[in-house]
Amino acid sequence: MAWDEALVNKVGEEHHAAAVEGRIIDYTQALHEAVTLALEKYPEAFLLGQGVDDPSGMFGVTRGLAEKFGESRIFDVPLSEEGITGICVGAAIAGMRPINFHNRPDFLLLAMNQLIAHASKTHFLDNGQSTVPMVVWAAIGRGWGSGAQHSQAIQGLLLGVPGLKIVMPSTAADAKGLFLQAVADNNPVLIFEHRWLMKKKGPVPEGYYTTAFGKGVYRRRGKDLTIVGTSHALQLALQAADEVAKEGFQTDVIDLRTLKPLDEQIIFESVEKTGRLLVVDTGWMMGGACAEIACVVAEKSFHSLKAPVRRLGLPDVPAPAGYSLEQIYYPDAGRIAKVIREMCQRKNGGR
Repeated sequence: MAWDEALVNKVGEEHHAAAVEGRIIDYTQALHEAVTLALEKYPEAFLLGQGVDDPSGMFGVTRGLAEKFGESRIFDVPLSEEGITGICVGAAIAGMRPINFHNRPDFLLLAMNQLIAHASKTHFLDNGQSTVPMVVWAAIGRGWGSGAQHSQAIQGLLLGVPGLKIVMPSTAADAKGLFLQAVADNNPVLIFEHRWLMKKKGPVPEGYYTTAFGKGVYRRRGKDLTIVGTSHALQLALQAADEVAKEGFQTDVIDLRTLKPLDEQIIFESVEKTGRLLVVDTGWMMGGACAEIACVVAEKSFHSLKAPVRRLGLPDVPAPAGYSLEQIYYPDAGRIAKVIREMCQRKNGGR
């Protein structure tokens, strides 16, 4: 079904879902629709993962799929991440489209050999004769008490691997469209969702549609500062932008949607207007998405900058397990708003 991407993007900029006529569903429902549509469209697609055939499904996304498509296409797997990922790589090379669901990105660390040494490189090693059309999906495990080994946002670790695409939606509509684009892609795609977005509601077009990789979108328009991010960090940035707007500070808020490919042009366009950049991310600041985006702007758009780039992500320590420590460890909308004020006040002569 055709859909008006400009209309959905306009909703994102206005941050007002009620402005759109049509249905409002939550993030989990949108993903469930996407998986269902992908399996219907591609008979060579199958979905596997720990607990995907449970009655409640994985995070509710896979609920009822085993009954609908059968155990040959939806099935549980043992705790053997590297072995299962290797099976997916082989199946993809042979013409299948595996969709590998993980409960948390932490478990992907056990499959790094298959992802980095095989899935990402096969297309290059045989001069393009083979493709690896596989999707690896994981939900960032932040939550009270998840701790250092079940809360990791590892997208920054994978940014430097040629051949991998990294998708991080922030809205229900993009979660569906980007998932369908990932299944259609002939290269390995990593999708990192965020648990705290799963119940977020928004306008989602019906039927089959895809959202292009490497195409960011403005969620807010302003003149004082550019904020760039993805996933839950982007939603926090929108809350912060609403807060400081009451004080007269106007911000561009750009949802990148994908970290790789990265939409550099939309960032440069905004920074040329505002002269100031704040990068937000759900992962560690050191060596991650924050560092990469800041470096790209310094290299290619330095002439537009009127002040140093600021970044806000996780500090260089593992995630704590206690609630009180989590409040210090994870950036929130209030902390982002504080940084916005600092950057904008300097611009306005200390106003």
